Amino acid sequence: QVNLVESGGGLVQAGGSLRLSCAASGLAFSTYAMGWFRQAPGKERDFVARISASGTGTLYGNAVKGRFTISRDNTRDTVYLQMNNLKPEDTSTYYCAVDVNKTPSPQDTASYAYWGQGTQVTVSS
Repeated sequence: QVNLVESGGGLVQAGGSLRLSCAASGLAFSTYAMGWFRQAPGKERDFVARISASGTGTLYGNAVKGRFTISRDNTRDTVYLQMNNLKPEDTSTYYCAVDVNKTPSPQDTASYAYWGQGTQVTVSS
C-alpha cells in the first residue's frame, strides 16, 4: 500500500520561506518521478513542480519558477519543496504525488496515481 505523508506547512509572512517534506512508503521510491501540486478553496489543483526519479531533472510551474526548489533524497524516500519569497497567492493546500506516467504531460494531475493528504500553507500579507 502506497502512503505519502506531507509535512512542513504553516503560517508565514509574505517574503518568508517554508520547506515541505513528503515521506513515501510502500513503493520503490527511487524509480518514480514525484510531483507537488497545490489547491486553493474553490479552485482547480495546479501543478507546482516535478522531479525525475534520479533527481537530475526538474520542472516548475510558471507561478513558482525562480522561487521554489524541488529536491529528493532517495535514501530517505522523501521529496522536498523549498519555498522562498512566499506570496499571499501561494496560500493553498500542497500535495505530493507519484508520477506513474498515465499521460504524456507531467503537469497533468491525471499522470499521477497516488496522493498525500496535503499540508496547508498560509501566507499573510
